Amino acid sequence: MTDNDATRPAQRDPDCLFCKIVAREVPADVVHETETTLAFRDIQPQAPTHVLVIPKAHHRDAVATALAAPALLTDVVVAAGEVARQEGVADSGYRIVTNTGRDAQQSVDHLHLHVVGGRGLQWPPG
Repeated sequence: MTDNDATRPAQRDPDCLFCKIVAREVPADVVHETETTLAFRDIQPQAPTHVLVIPKAHHRDAVATALAAPALLTDVVVAAGEVARQEGVADSGYRIVTNTGRDAQQSVDHLHLHVVGGRGLQWPPG
């Protein structure tokens, strides 16, 4: 096993909620899709625009994705920007947020970027 084998994810985790959404086994309000990414509305939105952008392949977080598939991480960020444009928040401003680990409130161990906007956002976020 090489170092790359240790960081290479399974294409799909059968127990992962987001992998099930990608496979269309669980419904989601999809707003954007590319060959490598999927974007859908958050079920508990924290702002008027709150969309999750994920890679279709299973990667647990941004660092794991950067190590295993750096071009895929770029795809996810570019898709987040496209979602912001589609949702009409690109000019007024938006946040791209990712949480890593339990203490950061990562609720699904599959990389997901939150695209949040549509109102004035405060800092610190909490």
